[in-house]
Amino acid sequence: MKDFGYERVHDVSGALALLGADPDARYLGGGTNLVDLMKTGVERPTRLVDVRELPLDSVESTEDGGLRIGATVTNSDLAAHPEVRRRYPALAQAVLAGASGQLRNMATVGGNLLQRTRCGYFTDVTKPCNKREPGSGCPAVEGEHHNHAILGATEHCVATHPSDMGVALAAFDAVIGYETAEGPGELPLADFYLPVGDTPHLETALPSGALITGVTLPPAPVAAASRYRKVRERASYAFAIGSIAAALDVCDGVVREVRLAYGAVASRPWRAHAAERALTGGPASAEAFAAAADAELTAASPLPRNGYKVTLLRNLTVAVLTELTEEAAR
Repeated sequence: MKDFGYERVHDVSGALALLGADPDARYLGGGTNLVDLMKTGVERPTRLVDVRELPLDSVESTEDGGLRIGATVTNSDLAAHPEVRRRYPALAQAVLAGASGQLRNMATVGGNLLQRTRCGYFTDVTKPCNKREPGSGCPAVEGEHHNHAILGATEHCVATHPSDMGVALAAFDAVIGYETAEGPGELPLADFYLPVGDTPHLETALPSGALITGVTLPPAPVAAASRYRKVRERASYAFAIGSIAAALDVCDGVVREVRLAYGAVASRPWRAHAAERALTGGPASAEAFAAAADAELTAASPLPRNGYKVTLLRNLTVAVLTELTEEAAR
């Protein structure tokens, strides 16, 4: 690990000033991803700007009935918050499905959004990787890719985004708030992560030096009937091989509203718009759920060793939506 400076800040303007003066500095929240990448040499910041003590650690209701979540709220506090559990239960479940209790105590909402892929080629600096070194190639295409992307990937990168929390936020139309030296800004989560294209090293639409200040969840009554389901290769402390965040409103056997997002299948949390359109106004049945998943997954381009994800996501969609339908009927 190279030598680096460290400074703790207590106000947003001070944090922005330090990044503005040193473009090779990095904001430090819990450090559960950044410090690991520093140890392997993937990240080599000149300075860490510790933002944990900024006044961004609250979860508050908005006037219109949504929630505003500060960027330094820990994952543990987010999952335990009574309003999150009541109004957006899939979000609490998604957070609890990630990492371990010790890591959730440290990890922050802002850092979770900015965590980078766990692709083995990306984290091994002895291997080529377009995300780490643009133009060097993507060895995962021909190499180890059993847990890589089936949606939205290109020959330049087939890595997946590792966040569980982000999948639930995608289903609920979250908006990311940030600050720059020029003032505040917002990005819908749908626009926050950039498509892979031929520039996989450009991961988010955040302006250079911007500091994430929080996440706003718009009011969504359907979210109260929601669930997050994660499939992984061991029972705990493992990244997903496929996951789903789903919310469903059914009346007299007809789907009035549905939200669906998939995880571990793309470089960003994947909102399943085609599946939502296929379901809305139609029957709440296992056959309809399967057909909706198929409508979404027709866009999938699996690699030789990850085609199982298509079947996995189809089955997850049917299982979770069926469970939500049965609960609504009780």
